[in-house]
Amino acid sequence: MKRTVNSASLSRFRTGWTKSGIVFGGGFALLFVLLFVSLTYGQSNMSVHMVLEALFAREDKLEHHIVWEMRMPRAAMAMLAGSALAVAGVLLQTITRNPLASAGTFGINAGAYFVVVLAAVFLPALKTEMPLLLAFIGGASAAVMAYVLAGGKRSTPVRMALAGMIVTLVLSSFTSTMQLLYEDETNGLFIWGSGSLIQNDWTGVQYSWMWIAGGLLVALVMTRALDMLELSEETAQSLGQRVDRARIVALLIAVLLAAATVSVVGPIGFIGLIAPHLIRLIGYYRHRVLLPASVLWGANVLLLADIVSQMFRSTIGELPAGVVTAILGAPWLIWLALRGAREEAATPGGSTSMSIGILRKRLSYPVLLMLATGLLLMCLIGALLLGSVQVPVSEAIAVLLGQGDNVLLELRLPRVMAALLAGAALAVAGATIQGAVRNPLADPSIIGVTSGAGVGALIWLVAIPSASAAFLPLAAMAGAIVSAVIVYALAWRRGLHPTILILVGIAVTAVNSAIVHFLVIQSGMSAAPALAWLAGTTYAREWSEVIQLAIFLAVLLPAAWLLGRRVDLLAFGDQTSVGLGLKLQRTRLYTAGIGVILSAVAVSAVGTIGFIGLLAPHAARMAAGNNHRRLVLLSAILGAIMLIIADAIGRVALAPKQIPAGLVVALIGTPYLLMLMFRSRAR
Repeated sequence: MKRTVNSASLSRFRTGWTKSGIVFGGGFALLFVLLFVSLTYGQSNMSVHMVLEALFAREDKLEHHIVWEMRMPRAAMAMLAGSALAVAGVLLQTITRNPLASAGTFGINAGAYFVVVLAAVFLPALKTEMPLLLAFIGGASAAVMAYVLAGGKRSTPVRMALAGMIVTLVLSSFTSTMQLLYEDETNGLFIWGSGSLIQNDWTGVQYSWMWIAGGLLVALVMTRALDMLELSEETAQSLGQRVDRARIVALLIAVLLAAATVSVVGPIGFIGLIAPHLIRLIGYYRHRVLLPASVLWGANVLLLADIVSQMFRSTIGELPAGVVTAILGAPWLIWLALRGAREEAATPGGSTSMSIGILRKRLSYPVLLMLATGLLLMCLIGALLLGSVQVPVSEAIAVLLGQGDNVLLELRLPRVMAALLAGAALAVAGATIQGAVRNPLADPSIIGVTSGAGVGALIWLVAIPSASAAFLPLAAMAGAIVSAVIVYALAWRRGLHPTILILVGIAVTAVNSAIVHFLVIQSGMSAAPALAWLAGTTYAREWSEVIQLAIFLAVLLPAAWLLGRRVDLLAFGDQTSVGLGLKLQRTRLYTAGIGVILSAVAVSAVGTIGFIGLLAPHAARMAAGNNHRRLVLLSAILGAIMLIIADAIGRVALAPKQIPAGLVVALIGTPYLLMLMFRSRAR
C-alpha cells in the first residue's frame, strides 16, 4: 500500500515537473529564439553574425544602431504589450467568470482608442502629455458599458461577448466620425489604430514599462483573492473574501494594463484569449502559476505575431500586428465557442436572449402601420427639400409624381430612394437574424455580414484599381455572402445553435475588420474616402442601385413575412420548437439566409451601414410585440425612416461637407442603445 502511494506521488511529481518544464522552460527558450529572430527582420534582413556582433560587441555602425535603437525597442515593446494584454485577459476572465473575456472582446481597446483620438482632435496637448490617463478613462468607461449591457453579475459568456461587440461597434463608429471630419488632426492614427509595434527609439518602452510592471506586480500579489473569485460568491464571502472590492481592483488593473498598451502601440486584440487558454489547456488553473505563465506566453505570442507581420514585407507589405493577432486569435474564439456551446445551453439562464420588453400601452397594429407610413411619406418629402439647393414643397411632391425638375429626379430622388430601400432591407435583415438566433441584440454587423462586404469591396478596389466601379456592389455582396457561409458552415454541426452563430460571427467580424484596416493602409488610399465608404453613404447613388434594391426587397420581404409563424416557434426554445414539429435547422437557415442576402444587397448599394438592423427591429418590437409578421413590416418602415433622416442630417449638418449616413445612424442611435442597455439589465 505504501509503495502504491509513493508511486502515485512520484507520478504526480513527474507530471508537475513535465508541465512546468513545458510552460516555463519551453516558454523561456522560445522567447529567446523569437527575440533573436525578431532582431534579424526589418526593412533589410541582417545576418546572424551581424546581430551577434551588435549584441555583444557594439560599435559605431549603422547596423548596430538599427539593432539597438529600432529593432530592440520594438521587440521589447512587443514583449511588454503581450504580457500586459495576457494578464488583462486573465483578470477579466476571472472577475466575469467568462472564458471569452479579454481587452478586445470587452470593448476596452475600442474605448481607449476612442478617447485618445478624441483628445488628438480637441485636446492635442493633453494627448501628448497624458495618453495613458486618456486611454485608461476610455477603457474603463467601455468596460462599464459592456458589463451593464450584458446584465452585470447575471451575464453569461455569450451575452458578455455580444455586449462587448456592440460597445466596440458604437465606439468605433464615433472614432471613424472624428477621423473623417478631422483628417489633419488624426493623421497617422489610422495606422496606429490597427495595432502597430513600430518603434523608432526607446520612448514607448520607457513610458509604459513602469505602469505595466506595477500592474503585473499587483496582479501577482492578488493571486489568492483571484482564486477566491472563481468560487461562488457566497462561498468566497464565507471564507472572508471581500468579493466586490477584489473584483473592482482586478478590473482597474486589467484596464490599466490594456490602457498602457493601447497608449503606445494601439489596440491589439486576442492576446488575452490565446495566452491564458494555452496555459489552462496544459492544466494550470491556480493564479500563482497562471499569471506568470501568461506573462511569458503573452510575450511569446505577440513577438511571434510581430515576426509574422514582417515576413510578408517583400510581397504584400508589412502587416500591422493587430491584423496578425486577429487572424491567429479568431480560431481560438471559434474553438472556445464550439467548446462552450453545451455548457451555455445547459446553464440556467444561459440563453442568448436579452429581453428588452414591450410598451405597456400600445396602439393597435393597423394604427401603428398607418402612422409609420404617414411619417415615412413626410420624411421622404422633407429629404427632397433639404440640400445645397432648397426646394419648395410643391416641387418635392411633383418629383415624387415623376413631374419635377430633371436635376431632382436624377440626383436627389435616387439618393433618397436608395436610403429608403436600404434602410428597409437592413431593418428586415436585422429582424430575421434576431429571430433566427433568438437574440434581439443581434444584427448583420454582429455575424460578420457587414464587415465581409467591406472586405469584398476593398479587395476589388485594391486588386483591380482601374476596374469599373459598376462591379463594386457585386464584390461587396460576394464578401458578405462568403463571411456568412463561413459562419454557418462552422455552426452547422452544432445545429446552428444561436450561441455558436453569434460567437463565430464575432470572430469573423474581428478578422474582417483587421483585413479592412490592412487593405486601407497598404493600398495607399487616403483614409477619408475609405472611411466614408466603410461608414456607409448614399452620396451619388443612381437608379441602378435603387432598382437592384427594389428587386431583392420585392422577393425577400414577402419571404420573410411568410416565415413568420415558424420564427415565432423558434422563440420557445429548441426542444419545444422541435416538439411542436418545427424543422429547426432548416427554419433557422432559411430565416438567417434571407437576412444575410438582404443585408448584403443593402451594403453593396450604400456601404457598410450598421445599427439600422439593431435599432429598427427594437423599436418595432417595443411598439407591436414579438409577432414576426408584424415585426417585419413595421421594421421595414422604421428602418427606411431612420436611414432617410440620417442621410438628410448628414447632408445639412456640416454643409457643404457631407457626413456619411452610417455615422449619423451610429451617433443618433447611441442614446437609444444606452436606453436598451438599462432596460435589458433591469429585466
